[in-house]
Amino acid sequence: MTTPRHPCQTGSDKPSESGSAEAPRRVLVRRVDEVESLDDLFLHCLPAFGGAYLRRVYTLLDAAIGAGCPMTVAIAGPVTVSGQQHTWLNPLLETGWVAYLSTTDAVCYHDGHRSLDGHRDPVFEVPIFGDDGALREDRTIRVTDMAFDEQVLLDQDRFLTACLQLPEFQKKMTGTELRNRLGKLYGQQEQKNGVSPGLLSTCERLAIPVLVGAPGDGSVFLNAMKLWAMKRAGLIADFAFDLDVQAEVFESCAYHYHCLFQEQPGSLATLILGGGVPKNYNLQPEPGLSQVLGLSEVRGYTFDVQIVSAPITDGSLSSCPPAEAVTWGKVDKDVYQRTTESMQADFSMLMPFIVKALLDNRARYARWAERMGEEALFEKHPKARGYLRNRAGYRLYEKREQAEARLLDAVRNNAEWLKETLQYPIVGG
Repeated sequence: MTTPRHPCQTGSDKPSESGSAEAPRRVLVRRVDEVESLDDLFLHCLPAFGGAYLRRVYTLLDAAIGAGCPMTVAIAGPVTVSGQQHTWLNPLLETGWVAYLSTTDAVCYHDGHRSLDGHRDPVFEVPIFGDDGALREDRTIRVTDMAFDEQVLLDQDRFLTACLQLPEFQKKMTGTELRNRLGKLYGQQEQKNGVSPGLLSTCERLAIPVLVGAPGDGSVFLNAMKLWAMKRAGLIADFAFDLDVQAEVFESCAYHYHCLFQEQPGSLATLILGGGVPKNYNLQPEPGLSQVLGLSEVRGYTFDVQIVSAPITDGSLSSCPPAEAVTWGKVDKDVYQRTTESMQADFSMLMPFIVKALLDNRARYARWAERMGEEALFEKHPKARGYLRNRAGYRLYEKREQAEARLLDAVRNNAEWLKETLQYPIVGG
């Protein structure tokens, strides 16, 4: 699989598939007042330096979408408290391109603030370098330049406590089920108070699984802890909610396995925004399947596009590029030099423009399909097929039982190899 070259791509000293160096590619640009779309601007007006990184990020996403690859999205940072789910993230999810999402417990927690009773538009701007002591005296909570009254947190805690006591939560479940059920309840609050759909309610509507690799590191789970403690202290009669972490990790592996072997084109793409646990959890299914469960013919991501702020020299998982992930098997070693990129930047500055350009491309293909018919369009513009895939999406959450059963069959068939991994000469064991 190769990435289309665009007129303003510069030369590269990377070897070609035949082993010889590629011929230099000339820098051909256009004036910004000559281009008519964001797509043209990305392709023809970002010839070098940081702009060239951005162009490559955009062209790889365009290629991955055009190839029809199911895309996973890993996103860290306060995207919901800042309202980014309403500006560009939900529109991206609603295209049908995204298979599942990896994020943080905090993102899920703050997603509920705008739908709370009595807190219409609760988030406001404050200076980053203002007087935080004064904000504390005023009971104002700050997240960078976003702020809200402390009562918002207290009411969010009350809402979550009430949710977690409902009968449907009184069992052992994966985090994906927890967040799907919360998404439905958030959505009911949003409809009641006339608020635009948030992240969890959008994912619930589209049956997009929401994975959280560190559930204990956030306030949704803190409220579960409160109820657990109250039961232990004899303050409430019953609380049976229990998070099944092992089952959720297996579920994430089952989704990856399903997309590789049950969805076209048999390969995956990932978009990683920020680092931390969401990034790592998003990359873990491949080693989980091949290294730990020992399954053959499992491949890593074909396309890996990252926008992270951490410098590569800090040695963290947040900053590691796709090339490093290749050594772990998380990214496909045969194509990564042509289908991956990692850009050091703040994704909140770039994603509105990238998503808008990709959505404009989809709208353009849709107009052309109406004029010339889909088959003629796909023949002339093969990428249109991937762009115009069903907006209903993959609805993997609804397929989780089948996906898990299929993976369990693969585990059973690999019994001999797995049983050989159970023994090690532990000293004193």
